[in-house]
Order: sequence, then C-alpha cells, then structure tokens
Amino acid sequence: MAQFGRPSTDTTRDNWEEDDGGTTDIWDQIDEASRDDADFIRTGLTPTADVYVTKLTTLEDPLSSTGHIVRYAYGKSAAGGDQIDQVVQLRQGYVSEGTPGTLIAAQTHTDVAAFPVAGTFTLSGGEADSITDYTSLYIRITGNKP
Repeated sequence: MAQFGRPSTDTTRDNWEEDDGGTTDIWDQIDEASRDDADFIRTGLTPTADVYVTKLTTLEDPLSSTGHIVRYAYGKSAAGGDQIDQVVQLRQGYVSEGTPGTLIAAQTHTDVAAFPVAGTFTLSGGEADSITDYTSLYIRITGNKP
C-alpha cells in the first residue's frame, strides 16, 4: 500500500517564507497531494545556507526496503539570476540544527533553474533499512548562494 508523508509543521525556518512573504506555518504551502506551483516557500534573494525543516506526517513501516521515494519541486525566481544551490535531505529524529538527527539520504542541486523543476531521489535498500522510526521523519532543505 502506497503511503505519502507530507509536511505537517515547521521545525526550523531560517530566512524561509511563503510565496506571499508570510512566515507563520509555511509548511501548509507545500503539503498538497497534487503538485501546485502557485504556492511555495522560498529563501531570500541571497541565501547563505538558509535552512528549512518540516516534519512529515506519520507513516507506517512498509516492511520493505524498496519503493522509498522523496518527491519535491524546486527552482529560483529569476532566470539568469545569481547561482543558487539547494540540498534536500531526508532525516530521522531531527530536533534542531544543534541536534539534526540521522541523515537518511540527500540530493544536491547546483545552480537551480528559474522555474519549478520536479525533484526526486529514491532511497537505496540500505538507506530505507536505516529508517527505524517512520513517525519521526523530516525534510531539511538548505538554500545557498555560493
């Protein structure tokens, strides 16, 4: 049975905001079941390792080492603008930047495009097996202007 962990709360919000500039409960801009590029979250124009972390909704252990896929969309606001790099991580047990939990898997995007791009990464069997608590999964995104 397919399961989908969606953002459920803001855990860390270092210079990230909603597409309209709001800063309260920004997770609700990215929790939709079907991708919607009309609402999103963003860093400032010149991020310096700006971090956003959201807790995912509770999942059940699928008792399988295959089919663990992290899906998201990413981009920047200006074509030809400054280079912006982004790292998307799946973590378990995140508490704070001082206690970031266990890194399960990550994907790095260098010089992201100026339009929303579908991003995914599939966990290896070992990465999937390293998840011991499906109730404590987090997505951590870092935006950076090198």
